[in-house]
Amino acid sequence: MKTVEVIGYKRANLGKTEAKRLREEGMVPCVVYGGDHQIHFYAPMILFRDLIYTDEAHFALLTIEGEPEPFEAIVQDIQFHPVSEIIMHVDFLQLFRGTPIKMNIPVHTTGTAPGIQQGGKLIRKVKYLQIKALPKNMPEYIEVDVSGLGLGKSIKVGELKVGEFEILNSPLVTIAGIEVPRALKGKEDEVEDEEMEGEEGEEAAAEGGDAPAAEESSES
Repeated sequence: MKTVEVIGYKRANLGKTEAKRLREEGMVPCVVYGGDHQIHFYAPMILFRDLIYTDEAHFALLTIEGEPEPFEAIVQDIQFHPVSEIIMHVDFLQLFRGTPIKMNIPVHTTGTAPGIQQGGKLIRKVKYLQIKALPKNMPEYIEVDVSGLGLGKSIKVGELKVGEFEILNSPLVTIAGIEVPRALKGKEDEVEDEEMEGEEGEEAAAEGGDAPAAEESSES
């Protein structure tokens, strides 16, 4: 997995007023834990572009003022502003190469589904899957092949082939499916109704054909 460097500076004050001032200056308040001690720091918001605003997962290499050397971490939690959606705060978890970690990994769909060519629409139900693995085995994204999906069909977590990692989502969770448009649903209903009417007509004709013969036989 690729690594994005984040250069940070330790925070002297941890109050809301100080955090607001940092954001106004284009900085992101952060904390990293999982090591010997928690470190509160801030970093330029522009450094998070390739770490957060991307369709691939990355490790972070934290170079923090006052720390003896850089160390690796993963994004554990992100808080966004409800209106502007700027980054309000980031929690990091220090990682160690021999210890399994959990990450939300983006889902990429591959292939062309036959259902799309038939007029259906591909609907992605899940954008991320929670993966548990050693850092060396953590994928940057999960590929989901949709080339076998027809109209109304879907693929679930339990159908994926996994490598040296574990998917923590339920096997019954739907990842993607082909939605049948209303226009096609209407046509399908019409076809089904016509088929049912045809079957009913044949049954009625068969029943009606037997009745006269019975009457004739009784009169004779």
